[in-house]
Amino acid sequence: MKRLVNLMLGGALAMSLMTSCSEEKKGYKLEGEVVGVQEGMVYLKKSVEKNFVLVDSAQITDGAFKFEGCVDEPMAYGISTQKDARRPQVFFLDNESVTLKLNEDENKLEVVGSPINDLYKQNASKLRNKDFSIDSLIMAHPASAVPAYFLANNLSYQFDLNQLKEIRGKFDASLDGTAYIKQLEGIIARLEKVQVGAIAPDFTLPDTEGNPVSLSSFRGKYVLVDFWAAWCPDCRKENPNIVKAWNQYKDKNFTVLGVSLDRTKEAWLAAIEKDNLTWTHVSDLKDWNSDVAVLYAIRWVPTSFLLNPEGEILAVGLEGEDLLNKLAEVLK
Repeated sequence: MKRLVNLMLGGALAMSLMTSCSEEKKGYKLEGEVVGVQEGMVYLKKSVEKNFVLVDSAQITDGAFKFEGCVDEPMAYGISTQKDARRPQVFFLDNESVTLKLNEDENKLEVVGSPINDLYKQNASKLRNKDFSIDSLIMAHPASAVPAYFLANNLSYQFDLNQLKEIRGKFDASLDGTAYIKQLEGIIARLEKVQVGAIAPDFTLPDTEGNPVSLSSFRGKYVLVDFWAAWCPDCRKENPNIVKAWNQYKDKNFTVLGVSLDRTKEAWLAAIEKDNLTWTHVSDLKDWNSDVAVLYAIRWVPTSFLLNPEGEILAVGLEGEDLLNKLAEVLK
């Protein structure tokens, strides 16, 4: 009964929002063209924590298309002529009228008539620049969803827990309760549970044979919980270091538990074999949607957690010589 009431209330709220947009004649209108495509379909997808979820589609007629609707708040969306595209062209959708020009051959999307997209475009290509400062962007635009999106989806891995808390406080109060601020607060809350000194949250995932494996089954040993993926170049680069650590300390009450963020079993198993990763491996093959990746606030791979025999987190993010030095310290 409670679920039914919640569904009814949710439906009423959705209808209310739609009616409000209609009555006030507000909403979005996207009119666009697809370069080099005269007929077909174009798909509108909402960005949800590093994934894109299909929300609408439109017919392409004589190279043109149109979308109309209403959103609760400005958020990042993607657009593509491929229904299953994992990386569509990204733009910010707000309740405004804009013109789009999609050129997938050149990997370009032009958005005209949208100040929030001007801000997005000015900064999206700079995120990996060494001199880019998310802090400066927030200070200049504290009430904009754009820096909140960048921080929650692209840059949070660059900051530790205390730094993220400090940066969170620099956003304008008008963003409280919005999607990207809630996403950022969720990251902060989960990070608080996987700091050094905390007991690592237990989880159970299937191994390469489909058998359930729980982290708690490794109690009594030092364990390196290694989050990685076959598609991750940095992970594959780090794997020889973990192999070296494994070979050096596997007979000294130490083991490794690999947790993969892969999407296909074939790629996962092939990488395990090629990189000679002979320890236990588990995965739900859900990519960034993995429940365990969310539980551990994984924002970047590779990320590892070194646990003592009681399950306490001794260190986070050890790589290369740092891993070997820490193991030499604790496994005397």
